[in-house]
Amino acid sequence: MTETPVPAPSVNFPVRERTRVGLFFAVLGFVIFIIGAKPEFFNLDRSPVVGFVQIIVFEFGLGLMCLGGYIGLGSLWNGQERTIAGDIGLRLLSTGYVIAIFTGMADIFGMGTQSFPEVPFFGPWQAVGVEIGQIVMLVGMLMLIPYHHFQKAHKA
Repeated sequence: MTETPVPAPSVNFPVRERTRVGLFFAVLGFVIFIIGAKPEFFNLDRSPVVGFVQIIVFEFGLGLMCLGGYIGLGSLWNGQERTIAGDIGLRLLSTGYVIAIFTGMADIFGMGTQSFPEVPFFGPWQAVGVEIGQIVMLVGMLMLIPYHHFQKAHKA
């Protein structure tokens, strides 16, 4: 007697649900990012400089935005295999986030303008590094969009 293999349970959410979850994480990450970057908008500003807690909060928000973008854009592929450009986009998204984390927290890691005994400071060079990381993440997200689906729909 032969046994038929039982397929493993899969967690395949419908495309709309995955898109909604991605948008939820992206919007939540954006709100947390704004709280960290501009706490005066919410009357939470306690210091004239951007300190360690603010850096951690906006980096966490940036991470949630990346996660939401990945989930939302991944749902557009609808279970199909990603192209090479899509795979490169995923890696660029991750690399951009790593760039933003390490440049934003350079003082904490001991590579910034303020040495350890001094209070960590988010300076202009670190801001440029975080912006470069965000640009790399944007390029990665643009590469994750399945353009070939739109071309087929336009031709039909």
